Amino acid sequence: MGDKEAKKAEIKISGMSCATCAITIEKSLSSLEGVNHAKVNLGTETAVVEYDPEKVDMGSLEKAVKSAGYDVVNGKATVKMGGMTCASCVRTIENALKRLDGIVEVNVNPGAEKAYIVFNPKMTGLSEIKEAIEGAGYRYLGLEGEEEDAEKEIREKDLRGKLHRIIIGFAVGIPMMLLTHVPVEVPIPMPYLMLIISAPVFLYLSYPIFSAAYHALLNRNLNMDVMYSMGIGVAFVASIFGTFGVVLSKDFLFYDTAILLATFLMMGRYLEAKAKGRTSEAIKKLIGLQPKTATVIRDGKEAEVPIEYVGAGDIILVKPGERIPVDGEVVAGESYVDESMITGEPIPVMKRRGDTVIGGTVNTNGVLRFRATKVGKDTVLAQIIKLVEEAQGSKPQVQRIADRVVAYFIPAVLGIALFSFMLWYLIMGNTLLFALTTLISVLVIACPCALGLATPTAVTVGIGRGAELGILIKNGEALEISEKITTVVFDKTGTLTEGRPDVTDIVAIDMKEDELLGIAASLEKNSEHPLGDAVVKKAGERGIPLRDVENFRAISGKGVIGRIDGIEIMVGNRMLFMEKGLRYPEDMEKTVLKLEKEGKTVVIVAFDGRIAGLIAIADRIKESAKDAVRELKGMGIKVAMITGDNRRTAKAVAKKLGIDRVFAEVFPRDKANEVKKLQKSRETVAFVGDGINDAPAMAQADVGIALGSGTDIAMESGDIVLMKDDLKDVVAGIQLSRKVMSRIKQNLFWAFAYNTALIPVAAGFLYPIYGITFRPELAGLAMAMSSVTVVILSLTLKRYVPSRKEERRGRMIETLTVMACPHCVESYDVDMPTDRCVVIFTCPRCGGNIVPKKGIAAFSAPMRIKNSPENRRKIKGGEMLNDSSAEASAIKNKERR
Repeated sequence: MGDKEAKKAEIKISGMSCATCAITIEKSLSSLEGVNHAKVNLGTETAVVEYDPEKVDMGSLEKAVKSAGYDVVNGKATVKMGGMTCASCVRTIENALKRLDGIVEVNVNPGAEKAYIVFNPKMTGLSEIKEAIEGAGYRYLGLEGEEEDAEKEIREKDLRGKLHRIIIGFAVGIPMMLLTHVPVEVPIPMPYLMLIISAPVFLYLSYPIFSAAYHALLNRNLNMDVMYSMGIGVAFVASIFGTFGVVLSKDFLFYDTAILLATFLMMGRYLEAKAKGRTSEAIKKLIGLQPKTATVIRDGKEAEVPIEYVGAGDIILVKPGERIPVDGEVVAGESYVDESMITGEPIPVMKRRGDTVIGGTVNTNGVLRFRATKVGKDTVLAQIIKLVEEAQGSKPQVQRIADRVVAYFIPAVLGIALFSFMLWYLIMGNTLLFALTTLISVLVIACPCALGLATPTAVTVGIGRGAELGILIKNGEALEISEKITTVVFDKTGTLTEGRPDVTDIVAIDMKEDELLGIAASLEKNSEHPLGDAVVKKAGERGIPLRDVENFRAISGKGVIGRIDGIEIMVGNRMLFMEKGLRYPEDMEKTVLKLEKEGKTVVIVAFDGRIAGLIAIADRIKESAKDAVRELKGMGIKVAMITGDNRRTAKAVAKKLGIDRVFAEVFPRDKANEVKKLQKSRETVAFVGDGINDAPAMAQADVGIALGSGTDIAMESGDIVLMKDDLKDVVAGIQLSRKVMSRIKQNLFWAFAYNTALIPVAAGFLYPIYGITFRPELAGLAMAMSSVTVVILSLTLKRYVPSRKEERRGRMIETLTVMACPHCVESYDVDMPTDRCVVIFTCPRCGGNIVPKKGIAAFSAPMRIKNSPENRRKIKGGEMLNDSSAEASAIKNKERR
């Protein structure tokens, strides 16, 4: 290999700490075939590699660095494009970009018309990426997140151009078709007249198609534009030959066919482009939630500043009807905040001092002041947008299969077209006119566009719809696997339960309860376990002072040990005390069994190896847990629970929820191993959790589902993130995944069926038996409709609502009629779980009071009312119920409208 053939790559590396690191990376890079020389600079944390691009690429170099245990720092860009027409365009663009130095990974989504690019910023930049895209014959529309107006203007201009071509094509093509069948007196011979009329129109119509075909061939790629150009080109050139009697006679006049073919092709692209523009509406809506400005209080004065100038720690003022600009914590004021655009929950949430607010949500009726805690790319909304964008750019396995099919599709169709021509003309002895007609029909009717669009359009729309429902699906693979889930494993604490346990019983031996509680709380204040928090909270409620602890240590999954005034104190579960060889009296054993059968967790306390008492703690089960378990089992999915609690307590909780399989006394580090055992028994496992100790299990599971109320680590590990702390959304997430995969399969079926059925017809295979042929212009129309059909089928996912949400809405409307706001003439249906209803009396749109219809009382604040015939009668009678204890009982007030 000569020096001029070699390329140099400069790779930015993170994680190096010493000279040995540099040597390790150099060895890993040098071991690759095709790498001539690798030099790592520890000071600049860069590697300079000289390599043969024919033997090794940037992706392989990056893998070598990562296999050595280090990370590569790359740039990422989501580029918007225009002009994509078929699945082959994906390969054309990807090939053009991959030829650039420094491109690590390219993934093009034809449905969203975006390229997701990972690149080495030291070797290439956005200007080179733009040139490569435009050099391949496509339009560069800027980066995702840039000003949308420019992109919108370019797209609208493109649509207008296509529409003008369609109108002119039909205005000329239809009369020309009629001229071929109706005898009309013209001043010059008809063939010459048709050539004069059609030539400028044909050039105007077909220029975009021939231009795209030229760029595809320039990039050594066969795509549908090449085939279309061949089809309409053969039709028009044959017509010219026939007009002047060169080789062909005047029977070969396809002028009207060429015009109508180009028109139908353009019509298909117009409809497809218009439909594809709607696939990313969810992203556009999310981006539209980001306010441009914020009212910041600085030096005691209000100042409206661009959102980019808001910093963490700033105090921000939000008035009624305004969007909350960034994430933060309320420091003053009270108001209901509509978070439906983030969580999918239609009920506004009361925010008071100390509560968190999310950027992009709407403040409905009060004035709030809050301290900014997360700004820019760190806000929840920005993270959601980034997650959805990346997910829409991912490819499930079924898409990769379709891509491989498309790679062989066009050569196969070219072969069929040539075979049909030779069969009819050379072997069957049919006319040249008939053989040429079949050739043109096959070239224009075969289209892998529908195959290429089947998956990405459904994934794009489905993931966007999930975001609107508060279900964030991180990638296409998660969609595909979620459809196959056979077992869902729930973590108990904080997932099936509220995660806010309370002390229910205290049993002390030879001392007062408060003394036992105070000593246990003194140890537990150093622990981060929820059970420890419950003990400390109870001591605080009773006003018990806490004491200093020495030699504190936590034993994972078992308890805590420390010294108070020289006495060793142990607080923990049975496993800790069995390990230490301690037993408690028989009568206490009975008490422990009784409490555990009630579903309570028992914490044992010992002083210097002597049992001093026990504390029982109960964690309330979430209202949505039982329904979620029942609905999953109704879908044929097995449900299991995993917990560190002892077996009796765990089984008591599981029995209440209807869960049959329980993994109890499992240490946090072993949760992933239990998931692995299920997978070895051929189960496809989803793990639902919310805590740091759930992250390994979620990563091990086929699908990790993280509750949005959980930790950032858990959300990072999850493949699906639920923005609401509602376990029924686990059901909704699986239902959505099944629906999207069902639509992908439906799209692929129709795409394959279309080509399987119509290519033989276009090739004339039905002609000998039934005398059926396919006119080229009709073939063009059928081709155009195939892609449009697939996109429209995918767009129907925008209206999809998982059955569990539909069920909830339907039952609620039976309970309460529509509430109407007189200020903005908006109406709202109440949407809550089946056994409760919440009446909203503040309009989310204008903040005004809602006046109910049909005699239902209007009250000054949201009320929680038990769904029962008696209470429905009281509502209609105007009686106000207070259900703060979940039992509608005390009649507080009467108001009538």
